[in-house]
Amino acid sequence: MLVAASALVVLFSSCNKELEQIPENAVTPPTGPTLDQVMQGNANDSLYYKMVSRIGFNTLFADASKSHTLFVTSNNGLKPVLSAIAAQAGITLPANAPDAYFSAFISQMPVSVIGGLVSYNTVPQTVRSTDIGPGFPNFIYPTVLNPSPSTQTLLGPVVRLAVYPSTTNGAWLNNVPILSVDQAASNGVIHHTATMAIPGQRYLWDRISADPELTYLKAAIQRADSGAVASQSLQGYLSSFGPDFTVFAPVDTAFKSTLKALIAQGLVGQGIPIQIALPLATQLSSSPTVFSNPLLAGTLTPQTVKGLVVYHVLGARAYTNNFPNGVEASYPTLLTAQLPSHPMLKIKANIVMPNPFVSSMTVKDVYNNSPAANVILNASPLTPDPIGSSDQNFVNGVLHKIDRVLLPQ
Repeated sequence: MLVAASALVVLFSSCNKELEQIPENAVTPPTGPTLDQVMQGNANDSLYYKMVSRIGFNTLFADASKSHTLFVTSNNGLKPVLSAIAAQAGITLPANAPDAYFSAFISQMPVSVIGGLVSYNTVPQTVRSTDIGPGFPNFIYPTVLNPSPSTQTLLGPVVRLAVYPSTTNGAWLNNVPILSVDQAASNGVIHHTATMAIPGQRYLWDRISADPELTYLKAAIQRADSGAVASQSLQGYLSSFGPDFTVFAPVDTAFKSTLKALIAQGLVGQGIPIQIALPLATQLSSSPTVFSNPLLAGTLTPQTVKGLVVYHVLGARAYTNNFPNGVEASYPTLLTAQLPSHPMLKIKANIVMPNPFVSSMTVKDVYNNSPAANVILNASPLTPDPIGSSDQNFVNGVLHKIDRVLLPQ
C-alpha cells in the first residue's frame, strides 16, 4: 500500500501543470444561398414563392440550420392548379391569365389551404435524385404536413418517390413527373415538378360508393361483406386509415358483360336451352342487384364474391408510373395473401417518350385473358379525384378503372 501511495504522489506531482488543451473540430456552417434565396432567384418560381411567403415558410427556408427538400412547381405548372382551386370557390381564373392575376388570387386564398399544399410538397430532410431508387413499393418520405409517419393525419402526409419505369429518364413524386432535379442550396435541394402533388382527402370507399360507373363493384363488396364484422369487412378496410391498396375497379359495363356470360354458362350447364338461358342471363345481370338476387344466392356466395373482389386489389399503392415499361410483370393480390399458390396478376405499362405518362396499360388474370383488361387512363394526365379514371389518389390507396372483370381460379 505504501508503494502504491508513493507512486500516486509521484504521478500527481509530475502532472502538476495545466492539462494540454485538445482543440475540438469546429463545425463549419454550410455556405451559399439558402432555399429561400434560391427560390427568389428563380423568376419562374415567383407564384410558388408567393405561396411560401404567404404562410411564412420563407423564414423556415431561410434558416441555414434546417434542411429541407422542396418540390417546386413553376408558374406555368402551378397556374392550372390555382385555376382549379379558384373554380371550386366559384371564381373564374383562366389558366392562361397573367401572373399578376394569380398572385392576387394567392393573396386571397385561405392560409390553411396554401399551408396544406406547400407542406405536402416539402420533405424535412435533404433527398437528392440519387437517393430515389427503383424499388417497389416506393420509398415513403414524411412531409412537413406531418413529419412523423407513425402519426399520419387524414390528409395522407407522406409522399412516394420513384424513378421512371425505364429507370433512365427521371423521377416521380407520387404520380407527378419531376422535370428537373438537384438544384442545390446550402440547406437543402429543390426539385421542379410538372404540377403540385395533392394529398388524398377521401377514402377509396368514398369513391367506389358514389361513382355511377362502379355500382356493380359497390354491390359486389357489400355482398362479400354479408355476415362480416364491420371492422373486418372489405368496406371497413376501404374506409379506414392504415391500409394502402391499389384497386383495379371494373366499370359497370365490364361487370354486366362478365356476369351475363357466367350466368348463361351456368344455366346451360344445368340443362336449360341456350335460347332461354341467354335472355334470362341478360335480365339477371342487368342490375347490380344481381349480387343479392335469391335465385343466384347459391352461386354468388359471399365467399365467392369476396374472392373475386380481392383478386382486384394489390396490398400496396401503385400508380401507373410504378409498373415496368413495356415488360409484363406479376403482382400478388390480396387473394394471393390468403392462397399463396394462386396465380398473380400480370401487369404491363407502356410509355412512349418524350411524353413521360403511361400511354396504355393492361392487366391479365389467371386465364391470361386475351384481350387483357385495359386500365381506362385519364383523358388528361393527372386528372384528380373524383373525375379521373386512373391514378386516383386517396388516403388509403389509389384506384384505376378497368374495362374487364379479372377472374380468379
